Amino acid sequence: MVWFRAFHLRALFPSLISLVMVFGVLGQCAQAQGNFPNKPMRLIVGFAPGGGADSAARLIVPELAKKLGQSVVIENRPGAGGNLASEILTKSDPDGYTIMLTTVGSMAINPHMPGGTSFNPLLDFSMISQGVTFSNILVVRAESSIKSLQDYVTLGKDKNAFVTFGSSGNGSTGHLAGELLKARTGMSAQHINYKGGGPAMTDLLGGNITAIFASTPTAVPMISAGKLRALAVTSPKRISGLSNVPTVAEQGYPGYQALNWYAFIAPPKVPPAIIDKLNQAITATLKDPVTIDRLHTVDLEAAPSTPQELASIVKSENELWGRIIKSMNLTER
Repeated sequence: MVWFRAFHLRALFPSLISLVMVFGVLGQCAQAQGNFPNKPMRLIVGFAPGGGADSAARLIVPELAKKLGQSVVIENRPGAGGNLASEILTKSDPDGYTIMLTTVGSMAINPHMPGGTSFNPLLDFSMISQGVTFSNILVVRAESSIKSLQDYVTLGKDKNAFVTFGSSGNGSTGHLAGELLKARTGMSAQHINYKGGGPAMTDLLGGNITAIFASTPTAVPMISAGKLRALAVTSPKRISGLSNVPTVAEQGYPGYQALNWYAFIAPPKVPPAIIDKLNQAITATLKDPVTIDRLHTVDLEAAPSTPQELASIVKSENELWGRIIKSMNLTER
């Protein structure tokens, strides 16, 4: 009988060891999640420094770092209208230490553009929170002969003129805003693709392109400095910081709008407990009066949300932009 019991104990021993190891790993994971974050964070931005997404990130990060109790390092990874950064995120460790400030372009427009994307925005990311919402602004150099939106449209209908407009990348709302205007007016304008709003702005100020559909963080400082002239905003209503600049819709094109937003996402399969901590920190940051005031300097509106609300936004925006892009019959990225 003693031998029989010893035999069964030896037989069970490997299983007992396995159980101990499993519970040990689970305990370590729980402890790691409980201590999160305990080292510096990385915030990926899919565009070059100086553009709208980069500017928004730098306005948000100081308070976010305080809320998290860790430094947050911004990593600019421009390319393919934000797709390159999105692809990098999908391959990052799902430990919550790498997150991204993504855009409506990456999450709702690029998948419907010719060529599509290698990722599915509805399946391949962990949603954290929406970040900010804002308008695009059609701007030209202050010394340009184009004084109004109608001047820009008229020039675009002149067969002897070569009109160009830049944006922060193919599939960005700046790009689509320009394409929508062309479709509504019958004008011609060549889209020039940049790796961010900063490089596009440099070329505009250098006289190399006609206009830009720029984000408010990129455009407002230059407008205030007298370097740019604002022709129209792409939102359905005028924006508070530029109340004298009319919308495209009120200048003869009712129903026209191209809204913009940025949001915080993480790699796929990040544990829910970590997503919850990130959401709490980001939400608190976006509700902080200091952050709100910083964002208002460039006409950005804080728009915190739950992960579930962000998922719903991404789904509805995909449906909206999918219909718009299909109706425009674009053939090139």
